[in-house]
Amino acid sequence: MEDFLKLAKNSASVVSNLQPNIKSDILIQMADHLKKNCHYIVEENLKDIEQGRKNNLSYALLDRLLLDEKRVFSMAESIIEIASLREPVGRILDGWVVPNGLRIEKVSVPIGVIGIIYESRPNVTSDTAALCFKSGNVCVLKGGKEALNSNLAIATLLQDILSKNSLPKEIISLIPDNSREGVAKLIKMDHYVDLIIPRGGEALIKFISQNSTVPVVKHDKGLCHIFIDESANIKNAIDISINAKCQRTGVCNTMETLLVHKNIAEQILPKLKDEYFKQETKLLGCLKTRAIIDIKEANEEDFFTEYLDNILSIKVVDSLDEAIWHINKYGSHHSDSILSENYSNSEKFLNEVDSACVYVNSSTRFTDGAEFGFGAEVGISTNKLHARGPMGINDLTTYKFKIYGNGNIRK
Repeated sequence: MEDFLKLAKNSASVVSNLQPNIKSDILIQMADHLKKNCHYIVEENLKDIEQGRKNNLSYALLDRLLLDEKRVFSMAESIIEIASLREPVGRILDGWVVPNGLRIEKVSVPIGVIGIIYESRPNVTSDTAALCFKSGNVCVLKGGKEALNSNLAIATLLQDILSKNSLPKEIISLIPDNSREGVAKLIKMDHYVDLIIPRGGEALIKFISQNSTVPVVKHDKGLCHIFIDESANIKNAIDISINAKCQRTGVCNTMETLLVHKNIAEQILPKLKDEYFKQETKLLGCLKTRAIIDIKEANEEDFFTEYLDNILSIKVVDSLDEAIWHINKYGSHHSDSILSENYSNSEKFLNEVDSACVYVNSSTRFTDGAEFGFGAEVGISTNKLHARGPMGINDLTTYKFKIYGNGNIRK
């Protein structure tokens, strides 16, 4: 591991000094190479899918794992979009002259070597590699064992293009030890690694946060909520609530708990139940909910649960304040939305819900780097420092101060 990371660290100075047009051109080459080798990627992914079925992975997890031609081409298009983004390195963030005559500039620079630890979704390999490359960073990747063949295929194809352009393949690489012990070693290598970004299950995030000596930006679970206010437009509320839960159930920006104001509950809950029945969604509800619609009981633990499956908890609340309290207590500070035609209630929700992304009259499914115009993201940060929400290329930079003098000495 140490020898591997030494090579990664040594390659950081190479990628950090590449000109913007060279980086963009190489990214476009990478995208084209993925498209040309789509069949190979899909074949390797099929090995992971077959193994996942043998290991009884849920439908939602298999969906996260699956790569077909459409998804491979989407990965390539994401890289092309990242290539077209404004150069994140060398931006002058601020500048001023102090009374002693020194001219000071605050300038964006790459972070260095970034370790990214993730599960299931192999498109993360290409997305994060492209984002790190565009922002002048080395990425050291550790994907989940369930996507081993897929991740290796994608990383190898990206490294082909690095080699073709006479660049070290260590700029984008998978760690050599894919075990839990390998992760434990990686997160202690603060001499070589500048930042760890974990994205995955609660147990993974907790282990890394508690054991890493490298700074960590957490991409924690997505326990997302929608609150249907008493003033909500019924049709919009139903459409949004179905989309937020059912459009894709196994991702972090999917709604896991639906909160409904008591004054609209009797009107909207039966309609929602009918629509969720069509989607085969398993519904769990509090006592007030179950007094209106016949569903199974939701207990305290359910409201703390990120299902990543076609399961939804429902709670009837007495007020906007109770909805905000519930979200701040049970949520993961990821993405939460209010459906309301009341401006004051909407603004109160936006201001008082302590989450990275808060919405009005929208599905939570838009918390995504591409949807935010970032091309892609390395994950959705639930930290407050140094990045929050979808973490794009600008969040993969830090800054330095450049100070210009003219024979200045301090007296």
